[in-house]
Amino acid sequence: MAEKVKQFELNLAPERKIWSVAELTARISGVLASQFSNLWVEGEVSNYRPAQSGHLYFTLKDAKAQVRCVCFRTQAMRLKFRPEDGLKIIVRGSISVYEPRGEYQIYVENIEPMGLGALQLAFEQLKKRLEAEGLFSAARKKPLPLLPNRIGLITSPRGAAVRDVVRILRRRFSNVHLTVFPVRVQGEGSAEEIVKALKFFNQKKLADVLILARGGGSLEDLWSFNEEAVARAIAASTIPVISGIGHETDFTIADFVADVRASTPSAAAELVVQTRREFDKNIAELRSALAEQMRYRILVLSRRVHELSARRGFRRPLDLLRQQRQRADEMTSRLALGLRAQLEKSRRRFTAAHLRIMSFDFRARIAAFRLRLEKRGAELSVRAERLLRAKRERLDRLRLQLEERGPLRVLERGYAIATDAAGNVLREVTQVALGDSVAIQLHRGRLTTEVKKKEST
Repeated sequence: MAEKVKQFELNLAPERKIWSVAELTARISGVLASQFSNLWVEGEVSNYRPAQSGHLYFTLKDAKAQVRCVCFRTQAMRLKFRPEDGLKIIVRGSISVYEPRGEYQIYVENIEPMGLGALQLAFEQLKKRLEAEGLFSAARKKPLPLLPNRIGLITSPRGAAVRDVVRILRRRFSNVHLTVFPVRVQGEGSAEEIVKALKFFNQKKLADVLILARGGGSLEDLWSFNEEAVARAIAASTIPVISGIGHETDFTIADFVADVRASTPSAAAELVVQTRREFDKNIAELRSALAEQMRYRILVLSRRVHELSARRGFRRPLDLLRQQRQRADEMTSRLALGLRAQLEKSRRRFTAAHLRIMSFDFRARIAAFRLRLEKRGAELSVRAERLLRAKRERLDRLRLQLEERGPLRVLERGYAIATDAAGNVLREVTQVALGDSVAIQLHRGRLTTEVKKKEST
């Protein structure tokens, strides 16, 4: 009975399911992704870390908790500003689990700053960074030419700004050469066109001064002039740049970097060329200042002449002239004496050198050298003849010794030389066999015979 009760209890117990860590993490990731998608979360940024790949990693926290966040490169490229530690933001994204570490995190799709617009924050961040680099410094800004002959205008060809600038330039200086480079002044790709226009004028050297103009608008409309690429192109320009963007209350990054900032496009045109009346007024002021300086200079010089005329030298100029003439005569006399002394010294040196040259008889020296050469030649000839005679006598003695000791003299006394068929000299009977041919060399003539008999001694 007890066994039946135990079996019944085992049948009622639920079956155990054992999960692996990867399966559990994947299941949790799926649940979070399905339940927490497209949600908005606010908090403070900490541990902000941009990666070389372009991804942004940071932690979003409040007073009680924190969560990791990642914004991938494709989403980060659309941000107008960059997060920084301590910044309060609102992020939109979805929650999932980073399975290698088992941590849940927010995959961020968009970021908005709290209390301050994204464009305004991006404006402040870029302004702070470029100011730290020195792009706003007055020391690097170039002065405007007084009367430029060529003016470059970068603006939209359909806006009111281009009409205002052209109207003012024609009214003040009708003969000025104006080159308009049409660009878009708002929307996607407009910043690239503005940069291209600035580079064009600097490469071609077509203008003495550039006007960057646009009418008024919102911060979004003027954003092309807040792009970093535009700011750096203005800073790199070798031609002075005047910015006339928006209304008087509008400020852009381009205004801070430009060499001169005008409140409006019309004000930029008024700055680039002065009115004829202002120019004439400037000329008149310069003429008056020059005349005043000339009068002052003449007065100073006149006073100097009076002071010099009161001196003793000017009261007795004839005496001074006579003294200078006498001094000149003395200097001329001293110079003549010095020249004569130098000439006499040179003449004595020349005479002494000439005498030494004349005393040196080259013909006598040559004759002495010829006699020495003939004497040495005769001595060498005698020595050579004596040596040749001694060599010839030694050769005759050696020839007689060779003839006396040669084999032919032995053959004259009746001896003979026997050789086998191979020409080998026979010294023993063992060198030949019976029937072999033997050659016998006599004093006069040669015999060939056959061995009939051998006897050993």
